[in-house]
Amino acid sequence: MRLLHTSDWHLGRSFHRVNMLGAQAEFIGHLVDAVRAHAVDAVAVSGDVYDRAVPPLAAVELFDDALHRLADLGVPTVMISGNHDSARRLGVGAGLIDRAGIHLRTEPSAAGTPVVLSDAHGEVAFYGLPYLEPALVKDEFGVTKAGHEAVLAAAMDRVRADLAARPSGTRSVVLAHAFVTGGQASDSERDITVGGVAAVPAGVFDGVDYVALGHLHGCQTLTERVRYSGSPLAYSFSEADHRKSMWLVDLAADGSVTAERLDCPVPRPLARIRGTLDDLLADPRLDGHEDAWVEATLTDAIRPADPMARIAARFPHTLSLVFDPERAPDDPAVSYARRLAGRDDQQIAEDFVAHVRGAGPDPREAAVLRDAFDAVRADDTVREVAR
Repeated sequence: MRLLHTSDWHLGRSFHRVNMLGAQAEFIGHLVDAVRAHAVDAVAVSGDVYDRAVPPLAAVELFDDALHRLADLGVPTVMISGNHDSARRLGVGAGLIDRAGIHLRTEPSAAGTPVVLSDAHGEVAFYGLPYLEPALVKDEFGVTKAGHEAVLAAAMDRVRADLAARPSGTRSVVLAHAFVTGGQASDSERDITVGGVAAVPAGVFDGVDYVALGHLHGCQTLTERVRYSGSPLAYSFSEADHRKSMWLVDLAADGSVTAERLDCPVPRPLARIRGTLDDLLADPRLDGHEDAWVEATLTDAIRPADPMARIAARFPHTLSLVFDPERAPDDPAVSYARRLAGRDDQQIAEDFVAHVRGAGPDPREAAVLRDAFDAVRADDTVREVAR
């Protein structure tokens, strides 16, 4: 069986001030063409279809168009909700859409109930594990500790139990939306850290033939059977070096896997440039970036006059201008933002405690801070879903 694995469309998202809906529509056309050209048997979409729980109307219309075009091909599509989606909204009409060969899996309780497809070699069971927010699903899975590893492990126990009851030789595919150990993050993914731990081990998914992951925006191979497709478009300058693609996966009769990357259309290349303003305007090595979307970091000791207008004269598609003067790390003029770069909320809070009272929090106090951040993040998720 030949699968096309994609994820993280983020329909409705913009790139800085650029509306990406046209590029997203181009990707959907490319996806449909790839399904047809490569004789794909099934499409797997591993979450974050939309960029937010209540997407703009234009994004909903594009999604509707995508569903119609995929259904017209007669190729089954299995799709799960991600942490950016509202599972309840995305799942509306799932039973009816199912009849058209579009299988939306947004309910955690259905983790062990697969979509079963067949080819010349027998059945393939597709298990959809939507994004599992630990605080919201721990009771469903009967876990006492609300962490990503615990709820995913419980969901996979249901998958393996169902698979064990199926005829010998049944092949299996799991769609999941999670941060799995070994994956490389970028700046455009929403933090899903719980209890100070963001990642779950790939071993959680042992026992199935292929795991189609979503959440991280870079295309990655964690093992031959566990892969991220990444997002089809770049949504931050941290993705400037990404090669945006989908996985074309062949699942053989014995469950062995081979995979090939299919490149996605690039609306405009990204470039990150750094230096003094005068150097950036004069450096001939930057000629190749003049048509790119540019993030320019200026290192001038004193902020130049009219920097955006001057940089845009050479790089007309500059979207981001960052000021990072070259200074010693202990220079009092180093910006607060620069001092906090790369530190998460927990570390910042612990540093604040140390600054105020002269000593950092003890383990019990650190746990209180961690629980508070987890509670706020879970509450934000509940509020967004309820909108």
